[in-house]
Amino acid sequence: MADTTTTTTGKKVRTGKVVSNKADKTIVVAIERQVAHPLYKKYFKRTKKVMAHDETNQCQIGDTVRVIESRPLSARKRWALVEIIERAQ
Repeated sequence: MADTTTTTTGKKVRTGKVVSNKADKTIVVAIERQVAHPLYKKYFKRTKKVMAHDETNQCQIGDTVRVIESRPLSARKRWALVEIIERAQ
């Protein structure tokens, strides 16, 4: 699920699922990636949660979104919403 692309400016762009939208203009996005075990080479999932800026409060829990790195906006918020890829059912 994790798009590990970068822009021409070198900023990381990731795809994840919204797990919380309780705070004002902030969403929590779970970014899931697959990692190979160093010894056994079996793939397993790792999840990282990041806080992202949602200016218009348009995201709902369960939405699939694309976020991009940005300047620090608060103590823990370093990502910004780019687009909503898919709405939650």
